[in-house]
Amino acid sequence: MAAHRVCCLGPSGSWSALAAEKFCPESEIVLCRTFSVCCEVLLRGDADAAVFPIENSIHGGVLANLDLFERNPRLFAERELILPIDHRLARREGVPISRITRIFSHEQAIGQCSEYLRRCFPDAQIVYTESTAESLSRLDEHSAGIVGAHLHAEGVVLSEENIADEKNNVTHFLLAVADGTPHPPTEKIFLCARLRHRAGSLLSFLKIFARYDLNLTKIESRPVRDCVGEYNFFIEFEGDFGEERVKSALTEAREHCVRFRVLGAY
Repeated sequence: MAAHRVCCLGPSGSWSALAAEKFCPESEIVLCRTFSVCCEVLLRGDADAAVFPIENSIHGGVLANLDLFERNPRLFAERELILPIDHRLARREGVPISRITRIFSHEQAIGQCSEYLRRCFPDAQIVYTESTAESLSRLDEHSAGIVGAHLHAEGVVLSEENIADEKNNVTHFLLAVADGTPHPPTEKIFLCARLRHRAGSLLSFLKIFARYDLNLTKIESRPVRDCVGEYNFFIEFEGDFGEERVKSALTEAREHCVRFRVLGAY
C-alpha cells in the first residue's frame, strides 16, 4: 500500500513518528496529539494510514490501542514493524543530575525505565506526557525527560547509556488503514475474540489453532467495559490468509465466539 499521508502520535521525534518514517519514508507525516486523534484523522479520510504501537517487550500490550482496534471496526492493520527502543535521560545543558526532582515522559517509557527511576530518582515526581518527545518542551533546571536516543535538540544533553530496564527492548507497531481487507500472502493474522462465558470455552477456542498447526505469537486479554467478568482476547498467529487451513481455522474459531473480528493481516 502506498500511503501519501500517514498519521501518528507527535510531536516530531516521538517513537511513533520514527516508526511512521520507517513504514512510509516517502509519505507526508501528520502528527497528532493522541492515538485517539490518529484514529479519528484516519477514519474521516484525512490520512491514508495510521501508526499504532501495540506491544512493548518490557511493558506489555499498549492497552489503549488494543481498545481502539476493538471499538473501531473500520481499523485494519496491513503491516507490522518491530522497532528497537533505546531510552535516554534528557536534561538541559548545565543541569546536574542531583538537582532533578521531576521526570517527564510518556507512560510507556516511564514503565520501561521504572527500575532505573526507582534506583536513581526514588523521590522524583513522575509526570506523564502524551509522547516521549513532548517531554523535551517541559525541561527546566529541576526536570529531566525520557526520550529516544535518536532525538537531538539544541541545549539538551542525553545520557550516554540506554536507561531502559531491559536493553533488548522492542516495540511492535502496526500500520492501519480504514476499511482494509486481507491481501494474501500474509505471515501473521491479528484478531479479537469474545468467547461464550462458560467453562472450557477458552481451552476449546485455543485448541482450534493447535489442531490446524497454527502457532500463536501473541495473546492478550482486556475486560469488556459493560460486561463484568467477560473479556476480549487479542490474538496473533502465524499464517497465510490465503491458505485453506487458515480459512478453516478462522471459520471454526468464529463459531465459538459471541463476537469475532480479524483486526489485521500482514
